[in-house]
Amino acid sequence: MASSFTANVATQSLDPLVEPAADLTPDEVERYSRHLIIPEIGALGQRRLKNAKVLVIGAGGLGAPALLYLAAAGVGTIGIVDDDVVDLSNLQRQVIHGVSDVGRPKIESARDAIAELNPLVDVRLHNVRLDSSNALELFRGYDLILDGADNFATRYLVNDAAAILGKPYVWGSIFRFDGQVSVFWEKHGPTYRDLYPEAPPAGSVPSCGEGGVFGMLCAAVGSLMVTEAVKLITGVGRSLLGRVALFDALGGSWREIRVSKDPAAEPTTELTDYEAFCGIAPATQADTEHTVTATQLATMLASRKAGLKDFELVDVREAGEYDIVRIEGATLIPQGRILAGEAWDELPQDRDIVFHCKAGTRSANVLAAAREAGYQRVSHLDGGILAWVRDVEPDKPVY
Repeated sequence: MASSFTANVATQSLDPLVEPAADLTPDEVERYSRHLIIPEIGALGQRRLKNAKVLVIGAGGLGAPALLYLAAAGVGTIGIVDDDVVDLSNLQRQVIHGVSDVGRPKIESARDAIAELNPLVDVRLHNVRLDSSNALELFRGYDLILDGADNFATRYLVNDAAAILGKPYVWGSIFRFDGQVSVFWEKHGPTYRDLYPEAPPAGSVPSCGEGGVFGMLCAAVGSLMVTEAVKLITGVGRSLLGRVALFDALGGSWREIRVSKDPAAEPTTELTDYEAFCGIAPATQADTEHTVTATQLATMLASRKAGLKDFELVDVREAGEYDIVRIEGATLIPQGRILAGEAWDELPQDRDIVFHCKAGTRSANVLAAAREAGYQRVSHLDGGILAWVRDVEPDKPVY
């Protein structure tokens, strides 16, 4: 069954996703002339692009190049979902933003860059965090979704919302030197749930902010996502539906794997709690009571140095983060090792332990796991090392 399905997907042609708009104006003919002289695109394909409505999830590493190439290609309406602001560390890869945009909402920065590149594009801004309460309403207004999210909960949400509405979407993922791209469309083939039926354990896969990403990889993956979007809109070429393209930037190589639809899978009919599905437990009142502030931790460290207090400070970030900035006296034990159960013997139960990470999320996850494992004398640093630098050592770098 699986091999037969993938063979059919590999050869099937999909009808154009979008009906063509009215004739192009003389300015549009000149602007898009390099598309118009390609027989497979031509004026008809360009008119379909003009009439297309594409929603991009995230104006970050993948969203940045994708938004620029969608606009340059002449997609008539582009929506952007993002509630973040531009940070200096974004500029290593998020090429739609500049130095003057630091501190601005990413959607506004992206809108201005698109307007400078192609003022013919209608840009719609959605300054919200995508969740189960708004995904269906947002998706209804668009023909196609591009998912550049950097977390599993959002990826499953995008998959399910698109499936419920019968819409296709292009998915991209990046980590360090590796990228992945595919097309998912429940009524025509496999979905993200066929590729990843179960979410990985919470904390087992570092995000780009935790593990890093090779900046140029974003351009390779983001541009391929737009390539797939344009093919779907115009009906040309062979879609990645049923295939996942894998890019190894270090090796300079592309390869692909096939993915088939699970014939026993039930159709998606409703959204769920995706953080719970991915094992991301919300903070409880008990967790909030087991926190220390940066100034409290500074006092505790001073007391420890004077021999008046004894406790362990455990940094649960990744080694690369630890090399950028650290709190002196902390022991590095990455979150993944603790949550996988590999490091419990390195954590004494007869001493106080304070966990810390970058901003407090990972240390809260470790705190919850430690308490579940029977640790009583545990707490974590509220706000992580970002709060430490802000309140205690402002001369240290942040990232």
